[in-house]
Amino acid sequence: MSKNVSIDWSKLGFAYYNTDLRYVSMWKDGKWDEGKLVEDNMISISESSTAIHYGQQCFEGLKAYRTAKGEIQLFRPDENAKRMGRSCRRILMPEFPVDRFIDACMQVVKANEHFVPPYGTGATLYLRPYLIGVGHNLGVRPAPEYMFGIFCVPVGPYFKGGMAPVNFTIADMDRAAPHGTGAAKVGGNYAGSLLPHEEAVKRGFADCIYLDPATHTKIEEVGAANFFGITKDGKFVTPVSPSILPSITKYSLMHLAEKYLGLTVEERDCRVDSLDEFVEAGACGTAAVITPIGGIEVEGKLHVFHSETEVGPVTKKLYETLVGIQLGEVEAPEGWIYKVK
Repeated sequence: MSKNVSIDWSKLGFAYYNTDLRYVSMWKDGKWDEGKLVEDNMISISESSTAIHYGQQCFEGLKAYRTAKGEIQLFRPDENAKRMGRSCRRILMPEFPVDRFIDACMQVVKANEHFVPPYGTGATLYLRPYLIGVGHNLGVRPAPEYMFGIFCVPVGPYFKGGMAPVNFTIADMDRAAPHGTGAAKVGGNYAGSLLPHEEAVKRGFADCIYLDPATHTKIEEVGAANFFGITKDGKFVTPVSPSILPSITKYSLMHLAEKYLGLTVEERDCRVDSLDEFVEAGACGTAAVITPIGGIEVEGKLHVFHSETEVGPVTKKLYETLVGIQLGEVEAPEGWIYKVK
């Protein structure tokens, strides 16, 4: 049964909040247990766990949305489950089955239904699935046991005062190595991004843009998000590389750009010396959906796209369409929406 909680939804940011229940399942002797909802928000693992010493862990991020009718829905959780499976395969962890992943998300949302923000607040319920190597171990090898968990946190809208463009600078450091783990959602990718992010912010930028690690000539990622640009002739273009994390938001936008907006979609190289081919640009991911890029600093000079203060028309339409689908206001492509019942 749902209960009332005392939360000022308008003041929520993106910060941890201890909700009532979370899901945990353990892998041992070659199989996952049945899994269960638990109250304890602390986990106890061996001091020698591979997750601590060798970075054998991965995670996901997705949201539950309240519709105008008061219903709750998840946006493409099957794709998060599949991506986590790919991350697991890359670092030799057992995959958590897709159907069980979706069911666990449903259980967590239903158990914490009162933390799903009301429709119209701009706030959502963020879900954080994770899978980590645990158990006693010392050598560099896969863990003897694993833990899969999902917790949830109510979060506010990314843009408090409405969506607005921000500026980025090119990073001096690499996010990932060629043929490395850039396409897996593993913690090491994010640990390595902390320093260049901090340096970019100190210089007045929202974050930094990472170029391809082999040649440093092509855009790969924008902070922890994927890049896209709109060309002068109306094409939606986004980079392709084996070291880019495949964003579910990006692939959703690619579908909407083609099927809903009638744009030509290209997944190809985006050279940093050819930024003038784009009249709009943005970063996309779960947290913000789309962050419009006002300008990119390259070798000390700021290249401005549509505007540093106004969101471009195509970017705005893409954002409104995707958010409309997530909130149940726009008809979704088949299979994108999972109703929480």
